[in-house]
Amino acid sequence: MRKDIIVIGAGAAGLMCAIEAGKRGRSVLVLDHAERPGQKIRISGGGRCNFTNVHMGHEHYLSGNPHFCKSALARFTPHDFTVMLEKYNIQYYEKEKGQLFCRKNSLEVLRMLQEEVRKAGVELRLKCRLAEARKKDLFELITNQGTFESESLVVATGGLSYPALGATGIGYHIARQFGIQVTSLKPGLVPLLFSRNDMKIFGALSGISLAVKIRCRDSEFPGEMLFTHQGLSGPAILQASSCWKQGDRLKIDLLPAADALEIFRSRQGSRIEMQNLLAELFPRRFARAWSDLYISSKPLCQYNDKELVEIAGHLHNWEIGPRGTQGYKKAEVTMGGVETDELSSKTMEAKKVPGLFFAGEVLDVTGQLGGYNLHWAWASGYVAGQYA
Repeated sequence: MRKDIIVIGAGAAGLMCAIEAGKRGRSVLVLDHAERPGQKIRISGGGRCNFTNVHMGHEHYLSGNPHFCKSALARFTPHDFTVMLEKYNIQYYEKEKGQLFCRKNSLEVLRMLQEEVRKAGVELRLKCRLAEARKKDLFELITNQGTFESESLVVATGGLSYPALGATGIGYHIARQFGIQVTSLKPGLVPLLFSRNDMKIFGALSGISLAVKIRCRDSEFPGEMLFTHQGLSGPAILQASSCWKQGDRLKIDLLPAADALEIFRSRQGSRIEMQNLLAELFPRRFARAWSDLYISSKPLCQYNDKELVEIAGHLHNWEIGPRGTQGYKKAEVTMGGVETDELSSKTMEAKKVPGLFFAGEVLDVTGQLGGYNLHWAWASGYVAGQYA
């Protein structure tokens, strides 16, 4: 079978690419090894699909080339996606920090994309496993469902995150096969693991959530931090994990909205135990564990000013050294990917392999938490679909 364009991957980027290419009158075939399309779309936003963010901008992305994503983001905006939703009467709302979610569930978005695929005349083949990809005059893909040829090939295979949903590294393999560099890879937006010592102390605090501000390297991440049986999670930790490297220590402000020293001094004559005072500021279980580890609790009136300064400083600058991450099985994204310097930011086409395009998570472009990664899939897929 011969088509104008073959897209490998029926996820967010691949479906968007296929829709746009089909609208241009191109014959398009989408191949995916999964049994159903859009597996990560289904689980996005806890099943409500955090499909974009109103604060879209290149500053919300990490990449070896921070300017690469600008062109695609400028040509496909959050408004462009919400116009699609409104055409299908899909209701959505802004939750917090500009995050947009479906009011019902993510299946609405997936059904919309599948209907757009159908209208664009795109052929979708599932349970189709790629054995080999090569190029002579045309691209030739050998699969368990036969051999397919095309003038253009779009790799929209995603990353390594969520292997339980079928994620593989095939997109990176295809890139390397055609002589295109792939950066180092690691899990991103992923929970962190306690060191063994911290596990003994804080492992029992599972379920406790605190509003914090986390400093990692040169960046700060305000938000919720959640204690788990194995370590730390929650939005602030997931954000910090994307810049965290083995051996780094996190500096956590446990009271970002208050001045601990001011609170202590305002009650310095009181006979309240320090641990009980901290229990007014934090969940009691956390206050007890933190106090047992760092202070000798006594009535507040018995502390001198130097001791109060020290305790306050520790609350605003608590250091913890994770021993690692929970890996790709819990990561929302893959950091790194196909080297962006190898591609045109205008078209997503490989500079040294005409007709070969890449889109979505397989690229070295990783968004922050909050709808940015799905939007990158839409935008990069849209651009590839305009030029393939």
